[in-house]
Amino acid sequence: MSNQLELRHYKYFLALAEDLHFRKAAERLFISQPGLSRQIKQMEENLGIELFERHNRKVKLSKAGVYMQNELNLHFKKLNDIIEHAKLLNDGLDGHLNLGYLGSAMQDVIPNLMLEFKKNHPNVLFSLKEMDNNKQIQALLNQEIDLGFVRMERVPRGLKVQSVFEDTFSLVLPKDHPVNEEKFKNLSQLKDESFIFFDSSYSESYYEKMMQIFDESGFSPLISHNTVNASSIFRLVENKFGISIVPTSLQLGYDMDVKFIELTEIPQRTTLKLVWNSVNTNPILEKFLNLINHKINSK
Repeated sequence: MSNQLELRHYKYFLALAEDLHFRKAAERLFISQPGLSRQIKQMEENLGIELFERHNRKVKLSKAGVYMQNELNLHFKKLNDIIEHAKLLNDGLDGHLNLGYLGSAMQDVIPNLMLEFKKNHPNVLFSLKEMDNNKQIQALLNQEIDLGFVRMERVPRGLKVQSVFEDTFSLVLPKDHPVNEEKFKNLSQLKDESFIFFDSSYSESYYEKMMQIFDESGFSPLISHNTVNASSIFRLVENKFGISIVPTSLQLGYDMDVKFIELTEIPQRTTLKLVWNSVNTNPILEKFLNLINHKINSK
């Protein structure tokens, strides 16, 4: 690589690659449009690579340019992470861990893991964001989060997965519903009810498992509403828009006029899994994973 190229050239390239418009990119970079054009041309000549295809007033990335954009974004993200970690160390903190999670993981699993981790690592900063499965996977691939808590059977290549908690399913009914634990025999009793489910976008494999439950119960559910939020499901059930089936652990942390009947007789279970990117070098991630492995091996 030519030593005539500087860090600013790559920043100029990334700005133009994002905007695909010389004037807009130049304004964002606070340089002149001819100046940006000259810098990009110099970069292409020094590298011996055509990064952009120019057609009259339009510009688009070449195949080489697309590759450069993706790789540079990852490497600049890594550079920013290194700088942020150094700042935390300078401020007396050991590091930072970004977590993505499904709502059910926050009821019990994540708080317990964080409390245990904090015993030996009190100076670690946690950032947490509730996200559906697909958003977590994309964020992990982009290295925007360090760890995800998902309910999926398979994850893309490059990601690693570890099961952390297996859960039963529970029926969710309004509190005054005539069916209770004593009267409940099987799901076919409720075949005429409307059901409220997590949307299939929440997790296709989870949705398929739900459908297996009904297949084995001998009927297809009448689906009245879909959502990706547990509290929305409980609120709809509370107001008698239908009934639902959810992971049993979701009943923790909510105070609504609903009741739960655990479906212990069905074979289906839902597994909460920890997912991370195999190329993530955050040192706190390795320590957190060591805690998970220790807990699993000590069972």
